[in-house]
Amino acid sequence: MTPSTRYWLMKSEPDECSIDDALAAPQATVAWIGVRNYQARNFMRDAMRVGDGVLFYHSSCAEPGIAGLARVASEPYPDPSQFDPASPYFDPKSTPDAPRWLLRDVQALRKTRLLSLAALRQHPALADMKLLQRGNRLSITEVSEAEWATVCQWLDAP
Repeated sequence: MTPSTRYWLMKSEPDECSIDDALAAPQATVAWIGVRNYQARNFMRDAMRVGDGVLFYHSSCAEPGIAGLARVASEPYPDPSQFDPASPYFDPKSTPDAPRWLLRDVQALRKTRLLSLAALRQHPALADMKLLQRGNRLSITEVSEAEWATVCQWLDAP
């Protein structure tokens, strides 16, 4: 990663798109569809850059946690699910001329052992991690460089 690299935690429900699904996709790359929170959308639109690091997080499952490492793989573009009336992410107020919702492609780099939410909460160096803050339910959160380094070191530890 370059000195200007930023880091993110991106949540996905594994029954919708797991780390295994992402790794099995062409070039191990998936479109991060369905983000319907303005703050998370703004992160994708304004703050993320191609090459930024991603902690691939499984949410809304039996054991939530970090399941893999990935990277931001595209510039932002309109999320096509907002225009599809059959999609659970359909937004009737969004139009192709004025899309409300964007996405980025994310490239899975590797599956890791699962770092559960409970385990993350026990690591003192991660006490300030946005994921662990009370009431934080955003699907995309910033991760500090120190938090990224701690998680990566922990993942590589035997």
